Amino acid sequence: MKKSISILLTLVVLAWGGAALAADPNDPLAAWKPAFDPKGAEFTYILSNVSHPAIEGVGVGYRIRDKVWERSGGRLYVDFRPLSQLGGEKDVISKLKMGAIQGMLSSSVAAANVADKLGIVNLPYVVDSFDKLDRFRQSEELFGEFKQSALNSGIMVVDITGYGTYGWATTTPVRNLEDAKKVNFRIAQAPVNTDIYKSWGLKFTVMPWPDVPQALQTGVINGLDHTPIVCNITKKFDVAKYFTQVDYAQGLFVHLMNKRWFDKLPKDLQTVLIDVIEEESAASRDRTRIQHDEQVADAKAKGVEFYALSADDRARLIEMAAPVYQSWGAKIGPDYLQKVRSTLGP
Repeated sequence: MKKSISILLTLVVLAWGGAALAADPNDPLAAWKPAFDPKGAEFTYILSNVSHPAIEGVGVGYRIRDKVWERSGGRLYVDFRPLSQLGGEKDVISKLKMGAIQGMLSSSVAAANVADKLGIVNLPYVVDSFDKLDRFRQSEELFGEFKQSALNSGIMVVDITGYGTYGWATTTPVRNLEDAKKVNFRIAQAPVNTDIYKSWGLKFTVMPWPDVPQALQTGVINGLDHTPIVCNITKKFDVAKYFTQVDYAQGLFVHLMNKRWFDKLPKDLQTVLIDVIEEESAASRDRTRIQHDEQVADAKAKGVEFYALSADDRARLIEMAAPVYQSWGAKIGPDYLQKVRSTLGP
């Protein structure tokens, strides 16, 4: 079954890419244009994301758009804007709070700027595998508390999609923690990541995502804290030819929504929107598992060398992260952190 789905996804990506090239070689989103005219919609839901829709956890925005249009009978249009069309994540979060836009597929690292509790998914070795992510999402107790955490900011957490498992893409081989100490890693503009890298004693540079390609090419950074899916699709492996499988967290997009706007939406359209987001997000998480394996295989075929961090080095990272668990446990809620860790297991 998985093989069939994998082949289908590959054909879809190729079809999208071919359509884009035929439609307009200068428009990276040509293949994703709607097959309907949205001008007649009564309501519009502007949904932002910084990355590329070829990533399954991003492309979900277009699937949500099309299904919502169909189920709402053309009354609600999801105007999905990937590729940082509306700005960087910090700027978009501000726009979301003000209601200038209505929704955002926020990277989980940036989502911690909205509510501390959202940072739990970025703590090292807590939600660090696809299986743990599924258990976390399926638990009404765990995910329910996660969803409620941003309401004080006027923001709803609706669901989550993913972009794979975090590790290190580097321009020189990193086989162990001693090698890692020689690397300057780019990390996201997120407080939890800063605290993690400080605790690990590794050199890092906080940098907006759009600045990464030039910094990597010029040697300002020689390492990237990210996932194989993103690194391969966005061509980071063209420069960084090595990847260390640290597997310390799942890369997630948290679907955030302005609650004031949602509350004004007619009840039937509220139901349509939430139902579609949940359905498509679940399907996207399944697709991401497959895409991870495909992108790793593709990167290896192109000559990227992969290394697995040893169990001893993994144990050292967990041990060195003790101050992070303590400080972020206080922000997140120590009982909630303990509940998540004990439920999901080591």
